[in-house]
Order: sequence, then C-alpha cells, then structure tokens
Amino acid sequence: MMKILITGSNGLLGQKLVYQLLQTPGITVIATSKGENRISRKDGYEYYSLDISNRDEVLNIIGKVNPDCIINTAAMTNVDACELDPAGCKALNVDAVNYIIEAIQNADTHLIHLSTDFVFDGEEGPYSEEDIPNPLSIYAKSKLESEQAVMNSGDNWAVIRTIIIYGVTDDTQRSNLVLWTKSSLEQHKKINVITDQFRSPTLAEDLADACISAALRHATGIYHVAGPEEDTDSIINLVKKIAVFYNLDTSLINPVSSAELKQPAKRPARTGFKLDKARRELGYHPHTLPEGLKIISNQLERKPANK
Repeated sequence: MMKILITGSNGLLGQKLVYQLLQTPGITVIATSKGENRISRKDGYEYYSLDISNRDEVLNIIGKVNPDCIINTAAMTNVDACELDPAGCKALNVDAVNYIIEAIQNADTHLIHLSTDFVFDGEEGPYSEEDIPNPLSIYAKSKLESEQAVMNSGDNWAVIRTIIIYGVTDDTQRSNLVLWTKSSLEQHKKINVITDQFRSPTLAEDLADACISAALRHATGIYHVAGPEEDTDSIINLVKKIAVFYNLDTSLINPVSSAELKQPAKRPARTGFKLDKARRELGYHPHTLPEGLKIISNQLERKPANK
C-alpha cells in the first residue's frame, strides 16, 4: 500500500484529493488540516489536526505517519491578506514548507507541492514550465520562495502550478470564482469584475487527478496544470460565461479595471499555461469551463445544504 499524506485537506483541492484517493486502489490516505475535519465522509482514512506553521506538529505527525508521498496543498492563498500580513504569509507559505522538507530529509518521501501562476508577472502568458518567474506580490514571492526550497531539497519532488481553482466543497464555507459569481447574482447583488486580467480556471477534480497521477507515476519536476488553453479569457468574460450558464442577470456585472479596483496586491495581467508537459507526462485532460460548470451544477443539486 502506498501511503499518501495530504496537507490542507479541509480546502477545496484537499477534499477532492481525499475523495479521489479513496477511489484509487492500493492507497492509504492520511488527511491533515488545521482544526476539525470538515470533510463529510469520515471513514476509510486517518485524519490529524495539523497547523503547518507549527514546526513541532509538522515533525511529529509526518514522523509518526512516515508517508511515501506528501501532497502539500496548505497555504495562505488570499493574495491581498498576504500583502497586508507578510509575516503570516511567510509562516504559512515558506516556513511551513521548510518544516515539511525537514521532516522528510532522512526519508524517501516524494513531495508534491502546489504553487501558482502568480509566480509570473503576466507580461507574456501563456507560460510553459521553462519560463522564468517574476513575482509581483508578497504572496507570489512567498510561493516562488517555497518552490525554490522544494527544488533545493533533493530530487524527489514535483511542483504543480495551477490557476484559479473552482469547485464545490462539503462545507461550502470556501468560495471561488464560480460560486461567488453564482451566489452574488442569485441574490441580485451588483458585482465589480476585473476587465484586464486573463486566466484559465481549473476544475478542482482535474487538479486532484493531476496530483494523484504525479504521485502514482512518481513524477518529478515542474508541471503546469490548469483549464484548457482555449478557456483562457478575461475574468469579466469568464464571469459572464458563468452567469449565462446559470441563466443569471449579466447586467449586474460591473466592469472595472485593475487600477479602479485598487487591490493591495498587484496581480499579473495575463497568465494561462501551456499544458503540453502535463498532458504528456501526467496524462492530464482538463474539462472545459462549460463541462466544469455542468459538473458543479450536478454536485450542487445533490447537496442538501444548498436546497
């Protein structure tokens, strides 16, 4: 049995990883996250409460479990919060990764570390794995620093960069571009949406599949994993597509520029990824945005909390 430990298992990607790994033969699943377990299903895996910014907890739990593979999804991902709290950002996004590396330094543990398109400046997207990062924000710099720590830890690692993850969690506490758009417009709220930033959103299930494939294939190196190249669009167009899919009022969508929005952290203008390597080496085949929205609709219809 291959033992896989997930950090951040209460998050969107973390929950999908637990569910999809439980359907994968030959895998023992260990879920870890801060606080209590928020995944609805409680059987078939072990759960440990883990604050990854606490070195002793990280060393103790990883030492106790002795996993074959760690998929590190835990991070401080609120870009503006990171800008306003650099110390907190460093603790979760850099120091914690160093604790994980320390915990496995004498083990043969495969480390799969999640990162972001924000390591790039957005001047020349879409990006391949060979393109040179140039982070614009404290969040982005912290993620690049964590990548470098992973890459310097030896040769038993994979870094998976992704873009705007969307999907449905068990507890529906966490929002994302799709759920925020849907919820806001259903409540007839006007929403300000950025016109001059371009992204390719990633279905959480697709990203989980890529992480699991990397674990099972013992893939090493950097991988770019996101929505299909042809789905790269301005955020306002993506939001309009979501609204149209759910038959919601697009007149509530108010276009604003990055300059008008005055967010604390600077964002890259145009990212998007070239997916050739992930397709070739991980067997990655992402759903299109309409396909992803259909999957989410089916999931929401089955959720009693959303009735």
